[in-house]
Amino acid sequence: MLSHYPSLATAFSAISATFSPLVNNTAHFTCNESSVVSFPTATPTTRTSIIYSTVTTCTTAPVSTCSATSDHEPINYWDPANRAPQQPRGGLQGYLYDGPAFLKGTDSLKPALSQSETNGDSCWGTLDAPRLPPWVGAPVSGGYTSSSPYGNSSYGTPPWGNATATGTNPYTQAPHTNVTRYYDFTVSYLDIAPDGVKKPGLVINGGFPGPLIEANWGDWIEVKVTNLLDDEGTTLHWHGILQTEAPWMDGVPAVQMCPIPPNKSFTYRFKADLYGTSWYHSHYSAQYAGGALGPMVIHGPAHAEYDTDLGPVMLADWYHQAYYPDVETTMSTGPPESNNNLINGKMNYPCANTTLSCTADAGISKFRFQSGKKHLLRIINTSAEAVQKFSIDNHTMSVIANDFVPIKPYSTGVLTLGVGQRADVVVDATGEAGDAFWMRASINGTCSLTDGISNEGVAAIYYESADTNDVPTTVTQMTEAQQNYCGNDPLASQIPLFPLAAAETVSTSEDINIEFKSNGTNFVWTMNDSSFRGDYNDPILLDVKGGNMTFEPEWNVYNFGTNKTVRMVVYNHFTFGPHPMHLHGHNFWTIAEGFGTWDGHITNQANPSRRDVQIVHPAQDADTPAYIVIQFEQDNPGVWPFHCHIAWHVSAGLYISVLERPDDIVNDMPIPDSMTDACKVWWDYTDDNTVRQIDSGL
Repeated sequence: MLSHYPSLATAFSAISATFSPLVNNTAHFTCNESSVVSFPTATPTTRTSIIYSTVTTCTTAPVSTCSATSDHEPINYWDPANRAPQQPRGGLQGYLYDGPAFLKGTDSLKPALSQSETNGDSCWGTLDAPRLPPWVGAPVSGGYTSSSPYGNSSYGTPPWGNATATGTNPYTQAPHTNVTRYYDFTVSYLDIAPDGVKKPGLVINGGFPGPLIEANWGDWIEVKVTNLLDDEGTTLHWHGILQTEAPWMDGVPAVQMCPIPPNKSFTYRFKADLYGTSWYHSHYSAQYAGGALGPMVIHGPAHAEYDTDLGPVMLADWYHQAYYPDVETTMSTGPPESNNNLINGKMNYPCANTTLSCTADAGISKFRFQSGKKHLLRIINTSAEAVQKFSIDNHTMSVIANDFVPIKPYSTGVLTLGVGQRADVVVDATGEAGDAFWMRASINGTCSLTDGISNEGVAAIYYESADTNDVPTTVTQMTEAQQNYCGNDPLASQIPLFPLAAAETVSTSEDINIEFKSNGTNFVWTMNDSSFRGDYNDPILLDVKGGNMTFEPEWNVYNFGTNKTVRMVVYNHFTFGPHPMHLHGHNFWTIAEGFGTWDGHITNQANPSRRDVQIVHPAQDADTPAYIVIQFEQDNPGVWPFHCHIAWHVSAGLYISVLERPDDIVNDMPIPDSMTDACKVWWDYTDDNTVRQIDSGL
């Protein structure tokens, strides 16, 4: 299947297994050998995989038949009727603990565990976490004020020159700084206890969350990634980066690259082509749900006043089981329920609810505010599954950016973020010296899967002169209606600062129907009746570069050819939860959302909402789907994933591959030989090792 481009002049023989009709609940497979040139030792002579709770083995090619036998009748465990009831907050012995931080026998927030015990070699969540400068190279103490748009006038001209958020097209006028920022990352296992419950985690550079990637708009970023995991591959994805100059560096295995094998390294190099707040994470199976993630900040033009940049505030649901057993659960008996909710990797847990090793009062995250000052917070939902509700007691927020898109500011007391979404907010410090307030990140059973015991993470905000171990006594202003609303703020409130109109008439349009249905063995997610499964040994982009436009059905490739503008009407027929839909390689317009059938109305056609993740609501009922309508210009040739960003959903197949301008890929895209060299390293690994791909691979 992998027809390498002419400079490599080789290919390898691959075997594909496709479902044929089920007989007596046994999934039978037909294995077909593709007619391509053989590449010596590129694939193992025996390939074993576990697919949706079935085991299949294909031996030396050519193979006539394979078979798989299910061990159970499929049950829809996503349906709340088939799940255990949600427990009360704090669990059945919640009376043993005090307040939202679940304090046990103490009136202090002094942590019972050290930072290294909870989070390894990570600074996030501590009062020593870095505050950020207006740009890399400027003093940290500066902000953006009306009297000086770049903070203190002695800072000089910023690296992006005279570019502005309102007058510079970020997609066609990105600067070139000729600066490269270098990072060296390792991905490894480590026992961590972010909430006091000890578990095997995945960490970047020995810490969870991982280190900050920080650059200026127009810089290049180079990251050497070394895989120190014992028995699985890995990749890292740079969320929201357009990759206009290096679409092969997006970091999605089976799509743009082969995975990095254990004890091997790969160097990513990409342009900081947008600015604002984002994150990086593993895109190999659901590894990021185990902790393989970190924040990314790209400094750019000023578009709101603030005094202090407090840096990233990462919100994440948390699971006490290791990530791989959670994937096994997802692919067999249904998705796991989260056990806690973290802010910058920290929270306490009521230990009476677990038999695992647990330390009460482990420690929560802490922040400092200064009275009368404006504080910039960069909120990131790094969850595996949860819709997050972010708030600060007795404070309001001015939202100034969604994902990588500066917007006209609007005020809110509660910010809703789906997985992968970000928002920059400015908070006026209206408290007084000595005050302390709760910061909250809340999830609930209406929009997310939680066992209910600790579904609200808290952090403490301390004003000057406050004792930083004091326990805040404030209460939330969030209403039940706000808590139960599963969507983003209205599209009409999300107005980009740089206006770009969406075409009323498009070159091509595609309806995408999201459903959850049985494949005879398990319930899986489908988009237009097809559930995705990738082949780590055969990246789609490299196939396209070699001129091979024949794809396996389960790769879900949508070839939009040379069409100028693409519109996708995405219908969610699932009644039990929303989907945060993410498109790689683009900031798309969201031109409509609603229920039923889209009637063609466009919200703010002259300047619609733009971002890289948008939530589609749960369906109202079995006959009334929810929908979003997204639109993008085909100005970035590549193979771009479009998927739900819930880890368990994409594991179970909720994914399609957008093939954009394939002729340009074949004729003009200078994919370096290093990409196939990396595949050769992976193939060598798979010659001798069985890859435990039990899910879609992503």
